[in-house]
Amino acid sequence: MLLALIIAAEIGFWVLLALGLALRYLARMPRAGLAVLLCEPLLEVVLLVATAADLRDGGEPGWRHGLAAVYIGFTVTHGHYLVRWADARFAHRFAGGPPPVRPPRYGSARAAHEWRMSARAIGAAAIAAGLLQAAIWYVGDAGDVAPLRAWQGRMEYVAGLAVLIALGYTIWPKRPPKGAAGDRASAASAGRPQR
Repeated sequence: MLLALIIAAEIGFWVLLALGLALRYLARMPRAGLAVLLCEPLLEVVLLVATAADLRDGGEPGWRHGLAAVYIGFTVTHGHYLVRWADARFAHRFAGGPPPVRPPRYGSARAAHEWRMSARAIGAAAIAAGLLQAAIWYVGDAGDVAPLRAWQGRMEYVAGLAVLIALGYTIWPKRPPKGAAGDRASAASAGRPQR
C-alpha cells in the first residue's frame, strides 16, 4: 500500500504540475494555475501521514518507509526547482516567453551551479535522515529499525557524492572546446586568461 502511495505521489506531482501550467498558460487562468501548483505540497503531507499511520498500525519498518522519507526529502528540496524549470519551458513554448536559461556549461559558473545542486541534494538527504530518525524514535523498541538506519547511511553517501561532484567541477572546471563562441566569456568568468 505504501509503495503504491509513493508512486501515486510521484504521478500526482507531474499531473498537478502539468494541470497548473496548462491553466496558467493555455487557459489564461493564472490564479487557478497557481492554486493547483500550491496543492503539490499536500501530496508530501499525505505521504508523511500515511507512513506514520502505517508504522503506528504495526507495520514492520522496512525499505518502503525509507523510500517514503527519501521521496519527501527530495521533493521538498527539488520540487520548487522543478516547477520553475517546467514553468520556464512551458511559458516559452506556449506563451511566447523568453527561451529558458540553461545552466552554465563551463568554468567557475558551472562549478557554482553544481554547488547549488549539491546543496539541494545535501538538504534532501538531511531531511530524509531527519524523517528516518523520527521514525526510529517513533517505533522505539517495538520493532526492528535496521532498515531505517540503513537508509540513513545511504543518505550520507548521497550527500558525500553530491559534494564530490561539485568539488570535481571546482578543481577540474570544464573548459569550452577550442574556437567555441563562448570561449572568451567562459574564460573570463572562470578568471583564467584565454589561451
